[in-house]
Amino acid sequence: MIEEKVVIGKGGEYPLNGILTLPDEAEGPAAAVVMVHGSGPSDMNEKIGGCTPFKDLAAGLAERGIASVRYDKRSFAHGRKMLRAGIITVKEETIDDAVLAAELLRCDPRIDSSKVFVLGHSMGAMLAPRIDAEGGDFCGIIMMAGTLRRLEEVMLSQNQSVLESTKGFVRMIVKKQVGKLEKKFADLDGMTDEEAMSKKVGGGTTLYYFKEMAKKPAADYLRSCNKPMLIMQGARDFQVSLEKDFSLYKELLGDRAGAEFRVYENLNHAFVQAVSDNIMKAKQEYAAERHIGPQVIDDIADWIKGI
Repeated sequence: MIEEKVVIGKGGEYPLNGILTLPDEAEGPAAAVVMVHGSGPSDMNEKIGGCTPFKDLAAGLAERGIASVRYDKRSFAHGRKMLRAGIITVKEETIDDAVLAAELLRCDPRIDSSKVFVLGHSMGAMLAPRIDAEGGDFCGIIMMAGTLRRLEEVMLSQNQSVLESTKGFVRMIVKKQVGKLEKKFADLDGMTDEEAMSKKVGGGTTLYYFKEMAKKPAADYLRSCNKPMLIMQGARDFQVSLEKDFSLYKELLGDRAGAEFRVYENLNHAFVQAVSDNIMKAKQEYAAERHIGPQVIDDIADWIKGI
């Protein structure tokens, strides 16, 4: 494969370092993928512990003749600057840069501009349909470990799982923390935008971050989207699940022509071999170096080539 350094948003306020990965023996312009991160600050490889999902995907797709671009997330590269700028939503944090990345690919003569796809992981999967509608205009949408639930609902569900895994004094502390979080989100829909902007959840994130995202749910975009879609889920993912999340995609899109679904036994949220099913052991879950297996990458590549 060929790897070239690129800058997403070059000349703008928030330039982001990235890597364009190309197959080294492409016959003509290649199909390409824009990779969109999950929640929180993340580097271009989406590194978590010893795992680097986006780096694995880029290398694997290049071996199969497909190009990709990955880049540092804006909150990773410019977190302090974003906080000083004031109110942050997923548009500033994620969407705008993904659209710029798509434009970068389409301007490269080595890329087939009619075959640019978005691949969103976790929260990136939640946002992928919106990115497509708000300027991405992709050929197809790949959603890995996503959900149609609201972000705060997922957060509260994860915190509840942590609570259920604790005992004694630790449980009392966690229960108090969960209660505070529930209270913060309880009146979100009834708040004005200004009220939501004035209340912080943690760090520099305000309740408006969640309120703005909830106004534009992925399900609404998917209902009106007729593009090919690939929805993927690890069966041992304890951050989103088959029962609570993958099932909602099946319910909404199960009869839709062009929507395909894949489930991978024994894979976790990062699509690597699972170690534990306990959310309390999340740090250990990703600590050891592991890589996305060929089946996941084969499925993505085959799906892209079939479009």
